[in-house]
Amino acid sequence: MLQVKKYLWHILSPEKVAGILKTNPKEGLSEKEVGVRQKKFGLNKLPEEKPLSRTKTFLSQFQSPLVYILVVAGVITLILGEWTDTIVIFAAVFLNTIVGYFQEQKASKALRALKKVLRIRTIVQREGKLKGVFRENLVPGDIVILKAGDKVPADGRIIESFNLKINEATLTGEWLPAEKTSKILPKETPLADRDNMVYMGGIVEDGEGKIIVTEIGQKTELGKIASLVKEQKEEKTPYQKKLAHFSRIVGGIIVFACLFIFIEGIATGRRFVEMFTTSVAVAVAAIPEGLPVAMTVILALGMQRILKRKGLVRKLVAAETLGSTSVIATDKTLTLTQGKMKVEKVLTEDKDLTLKIATLCNEAFVENPKDPEIYWKIRGRPTDRALILAGKEAGFDKYDLEKELPKIDEIPFDSQNKFIATLHQAKKEKILFISGAPEKIISLSTKIKKKETEKTIEEKARLKLNKELEDLTSQGLRVVAVGYKKIFEDSNDKIFEKTGDEFVNVRDITFVGFIGLKDPLRKEAKEVIRLCKKAGIRPIIVTGDHLLTAKAVAKELGLEVGRENIMEGKDLDKLSDEELAKKLEKINVFARVIPEHKMRIIEAWQAKNQVVAMTGDGINDAPALKKADIGVSLGSGTEVAREVSDLVLLDDNFSTIVAGVEEGRAILDNIRKVITYLLSDSFTEVILVGASIIAKIPLPVTAVQILWVNLIEDGLPNIALAFEPKEKDLMKLKPSNPEVPLLTKEMKAIIFIIGIFTDLILLGLFFWFWGRFGRENLTYIRTMIFACLGSNSLFYIFSCRSLRKNIWHINPFNNKLLLLGCGVGFLALIAGLYIPVFQTLLGTTSLRTFDWLIFITLGLINVAAIEGAKYYFITRHQTQQ
Repeated sequence: MLQVKKYLWHILSPEKVAGILKTNPKEGLSEKEVGVRQKKFGLNKLPEEKPLSRTKTFLSQFQSPLVYILVVAGVITLILGEWTDTIVIFAAVFLNTIVGYFQEQKASKALRALKKVLRIRTIVQREGKLKGVFRENLVPGDIVILKAGDKVPADGRIIESFNLKINEATLTGEWLPAEKTSKILPKETPLADRDNMVYMGGIVEDGEGKIIVTEIGQKTELGKIASLVKEQKEEKTPYQKKLAHFSRIVGGIIVFACLFIFIEGIATGRRFVEMFTTSVAVAVAAIPEGLPVAMTVILALGMQRILKRKGLVRKLVAAETLGSTSVIATDKTLTLTQGKMKVEKVLTEDKDLTLKIATLCNEAFVENPKDPEIYWKIRGRPTDRALILAGKEAGFDKYDLEKELPKIDEIPFDSQNKFIATLHQAKKEKILFISGAPEKIISLSTKIKKKETEKTIEEKARLKLNKELEDLTSQGLRVVAVGYKKIFEDSNDKIFEKTGDEFVNVRDITFVGFIGLKDPLRKEAKEVIRLCKKAGIRPIIVTGDHLLTAKAVAKELGLEVGRENIMEGKDLDKLSDEELAKKLEKINVFARVIPEHKMRIIEAWQAKNQVVAMTGDGINDAPALKKADIGVSLGSGTEVAREVSDLVLLDDNFSTIVAGVEEGRAILDNIRKVITYLLSDSFTEVILVGASIIAKIPLPVTAVQILWVNLIEDGLPNIALAFEPKEKDLMKLKPSNPEVPLLTKEMKAIIFIIGIFTDLILLGLFFWFWGRFGRENLTYIRTMIFACLGSNSLFYIFSCRSLRKNIWHINPFNNKLLLLGCGVGFLALIAGLYIPVFQTLLGTTSLRTFDWLIFITLGLINVAAIEGAKYYFITRHQTQQ
């Protein structure tokens, strides 16, 4: 059995390392051996921080400042022998804790589920074949292929390096990428300079390489310092921070008001215990401590809904920001097209050579080549996959071709070079094959292949090539050009040497031909673009494709494609920021762009106060994805792009972005509903109790009654609003401005109506009862006010279900949890009014049928007032449109 001791791998040759690890650098391990090693060495995972246990989550609920206040109040009332107040206060502590516990468990469960969705694959060579496996399934001795944009999955010794550059800042702190080699290094070479090694967590910035895995999991260099790289806790979103700040201000005002109530009550001769418990009860009932937890629940549930629609939100902030997105800048390949690219035309005088080059100059591979072609799993970009299939149909197998013409070196494709070049050993010479953007290949070519001969490209021939290219792209085809060059130097050390940004030997190419590929639009793409426009969202295409190809796709999607609506990257370079700003709003298509252009486009739109979502899949897209308000990566893209993005499209589909925007709007909508509901009652008890003290009349409600009402109001109904289904008209609205204040005019009006209007009614009712029945019926009067307070919120919560629709336009049965919550609330109220033990506890008395008519009528009047305010704002908004 394999025994991996502590070796200095950098001082050993690749052959020696392979011998120690009992692996074959060309074939890799067998699946049977992989299974044996997995049992011995375990999974390739770093230690993870365990989630809080249920017990710790429950106990953490007692860390709230309001719970501290209640506990202190409970202890004081216990010492003073006020048993009724003590029981109710501690009951309030327990029930608030239970509610908080279940909300937090729901949110934590949702967030943990989201983190498990996107598992990372890496390419390995096993049993002579390339295949994608999950990173945690790597074992020592595995042969791993690294490409630009990959994250190094384990520690390893390099056995092949093609211009391989890796950023190892995670481990060494050095931000410049290290140029990697397979050469043996001296024993004393420090870890940061071991350029023949790779380490878990490094980022492949350029080139390709092949490594033998030497260490996995906790045995890696990163694993040794895992305590320093624990996953960061999810940051609060801007809305959460703003809300927390607002809640603290509200809390401060209420505490100050309660201190005033306490001091004023004592000064007017009221009992200490009465005023102390009343002040505590008012403070606890009025401070909206349920808001932060409710927001987390809403965000987590929203993220789960987006996941069901094939979008993985990586950060809470994205779930919130999605709802404000006003511009979506997207590539067309995969997001708008099916990603089922197929070769439509081959324009050349040597079709076999054209497809042979396209097969060899290719980063895709077939994972299961022995299976029937219909079951093939081809890994790679859509263009590369199509070229592999076209080559296979013509009788060219990449594996067989590379046996005939072994690959010596390679320049991987990137958006700067716009080509991929591979160097192969033929019998008498070395041959460089090249494939890439047709304009680039034409510019590098000095000859053209003509049947059995090569001819110099004269100006007339060059014009003809450009005309052929224009004909292909105008048909909506993506075009790739191929060529070759024979090289007779003995040494290949400097064949891919660069002078500035140019490769020395990648010039004087013999042009061979064009390959036109077709990628049909997704069936839903046109409808989704229409939906975007209807929702006030501006869709723009930002692509590296040829202008005419992009134009044809945009036209098919229904976008305007006049001269002023399209711009190429080279023309963008000629514009100043001011000139771009003037033209920006007319441009629907940016073609032949590179990542630097994406940055300019994002900045230009952001300068117009727009919230921009930008798609990207390559390592060079990372800066643009970070710069965008919402970075959107493709699930099939590079790991680097996925890591910096906010939203990952698991199905690579543009419609998933729009679905995410819709769910983001629903999140913002529900947050506003919960805020409106909870803040509506924040000042009711404060004003009610404060006014009675100033008027020198008995307290309208007692401390225990206030706490009981608080449990009814902020219990299940509060949770239920977080589960409110999204409204159907969300995508008919214009995007909301992220600078809009926390409380809108509509919210302020409703909160004012509920708070002040309710207080005026209740005070008026109290004075009327007081004048009619006097002190001898104080228990009855307080029972009526208690019933009015308790039932009122259970009525107007139905008005809070929509801030844009009147209650008669809302389906009363599509939030069953809300109906359940209100039902439980009414049962709790009835229990407080009619069950003897609770009557004794709360100081209430049974009410007559007429009394019920009074507080039900008052609840309906309150709802009518809210609906009147909503109707005013709805009508006003419709008039302004």
